[in-house]
Amino acid sequence: MIDPRLITLRVFARCGTVGATAELTGYSPSAVSAQLRELQRMLGMQLLTKDGRGVRLTATGRFLVSGSDTLIADWENLRAAAMKAGDQVQSHFGLGGFSTAAAQLLAPLAATLRSTRPLLEVQVLEANPSRCFDLLVAERIDLAVIVAMQSDNYGEDDPRFEQTVLLDDPLDVIIPADHPLAARAKVTLEELASEPWITEAAGSTYHSLFTAAFTAVGVTPRIAHEAVEWETQIAFVGAGLGVGLLPRLAPLHGAENVVRLRITGKGKPARRIVAAVRRGSMGSPLIKESLDILQKRAQRILMARPEDEA
Repeated sequence: MIDPRLITLRVFARCGTVGATAELTGYSPSAVSAQLRELQRMLGMQLLTKDGRGVRLTATGRFLVSGSDTLIADWENLRAAAMKAGDQVQSHFGLGGFSTAAAQLLAPLAATLRSTRPLLEVQVLEANPSRCFDLLVAERIDLAVIVAMQSDNYGEDDPRFEQTVLLDDPLDVIIPADHPLAARAKVTLEELASEPWITEAAGSTYHSLFTAAFTAVGVTPRIAHEAVEWETQIAFVGAGLGVGLLPRLAPLHGAENVVRLRITGKGKPARRIVAAVRRGSMGSPLIKESLDILQKRAQRILMARPEDEA
């Protein structure tokens, strides 16, 4: 198995501080420092050097971390193959994902796995995409569900991870129930271009997606209000303050005076949701089973939700 001190070094390389490494790994700061010192002594290499009140990686340390990517991938591949050959399952399985994924995809997955594999300890952590990748490096989780466009800190070609597309999650329009178009099943963005819109502030990922959708149809929407959380946006729409876009995976939670309509025509926005794992672990029977469950669950939601909540 991989020396846990090497994992700690890899996490430190990402975080840059002992305190942040301790938070991610679950060790105390003193334990992190001790592990890094022990690794240096064992290897006979200076991996860290003083940097003000803290420490940073030396050129040797950076080279070792970079070179260990292949070692970690080979180990993950070997472990997955061994589990498959012996028809065994690991004792702990960590899942991480952003809020919608955690509630709508990962919680049902965890419930299913606990039912089919009663000896398996499943843990779900809600986290933003960047933190999910950090948790994968720290081996706190084994599978993450993220929005691809939110993972700018980790490119698709990052050698530490493998990513699989789960679905393209369409964004629907939510409007007040007394809106003249509320009885429709579908609507175009052009038909709502003059409405007061509710979206995130400029510079955010979803504002960019919102803007790109209207650019595709050649119109400029009127942004009246800003909201960060889906629940806030739904409340604004329910209060008659405007209209907004809502991912189909995100439920309305029985909101009053709000209906969801599918978007038709040009500019149909969607967010790509992917599953990420440590490179080499994709062959794990547990990960394969989990990906299958996630994809089936997502497709059921995508097919049914607008009609169920309209």
